[in-house]
Amino acid sequence: MPLRSPKFLFVPVSSSEGVGEYMRSLIVANEVKRRWPDATIQFILSRHAPYASSCPFPAALLDDTPTKNIKAVNDFMSFFLPDFVIFDASGRRSQLVHANKLGAKVIFISQHKRKRSRGMKVLRARVTDSHWVVQPEFVIGPINWLDRQKLRLIEKPEPKVIGPIFVNPNPINQAALLSEYGLTAGEFILLNAGSGGHTNSRGFIVEEFALAAASIYQATQLPCVIVYGPNYPNDMVEAEGVTAIKELNHGELIDLLDAAKVAVLSGGDTLLQAIALKKPSLSVAVSKDQHYRLKVCKDSGLTVSSDSKAQRISDGLVKLIEAENLLKLETALASCECINGLDMGMNIITELFHKKFGD
Repeated sequence: MPLRSPKFLFVPVSSSEGVGEYMRSLIVANEVKRRWPDATIQFILSRHAPYASSCPFPAALLDDTPTKNIKAVNDFMSFFLPDFVIFDASGRRSQLVHANKLGAKVIFISQHKRKRSRGMKVLRARVTDSHWVVQPEFVIGPINWLDRQKLRLIEKPEPKVIGPIFVNPNPINQAALLSEYGLTAGEFILLNAGSGGHTNSRGFIVEEFALAAASIYQATQLPCVIVYGPNYPNDMVEAEGVTAIKELNHGELIDLLDAAKVAVLSGGDTLLQAIALKKPSLSVAVSKDQHYRLKVCKDSGLTVSSDSKAQRISDGLVKLIEAENLLKLETALASCECINGLDMGMNIITELFHKKFGD
């Protein structure tokens, strides 16, 4: 162990819309704290992100996402002197270079091909100790021959495909949660449109999910639970057979997802988590970066999809739970090798920890 407490700095993309990068960083931070209780953990976030004031760890707040605040992030790193900096889909090259110059182990997390390609650029890759890809390989595909040769020449490892990162379901907490909301495992439908802040020409997409939930209950008599998300600014709607929840922490959401019969989800991280949990789902792209991922998952037989109109969602879900369709989806999910990448990521951090501090 080091003579002082190891310092971990998490720099996720943060904004008024998406929450996935922050949640992923928070999951890793909590696991770091569990494994190294004396570790000092710090976040850098946009003050405009709805979760900025509720982060359970100390957070330096900026006027915009950290990637656009190059000097402020570098100045904070000079002050904090981290041993590890985890850039989750964020960070300019100069920020990674600065972290490296300070002696920190630099981890870059990418979630799609464009970010992965950015992380493999020579000047960035030289100062990156580990590059994680939080997509299953069937979604993102392998890197090309040229990138592989380039990384070999500068003696840097290829990006590590670890898949989605999430907290595993907790049976005790799950039972308490089901009791709190009067639910029975395998006998309800979960709906979640991500952070709740995504919009289209008709308004907030989660409102379409809410209308779909009411329609699904009328058609199936299966109770529906809709989690609106922290970024939804309006009042929740009450409807027969629908339990509306403003927000759940990540572990609670995973526990409900694991217990649901099926789920209606956005095409973000939670979709990949559902696939790893072998949970049948109907998915809806709520942002432009989700369309490709959703299409690949659908083409692989691991989800069915819909546009964001409430009636289309409802009709699609009713069709999904027909016995023949549900069995087909469950069979494909059972053979999918997508798993929780948290343990793999933590093994990498542990290796870097030993390299930095010794045994």
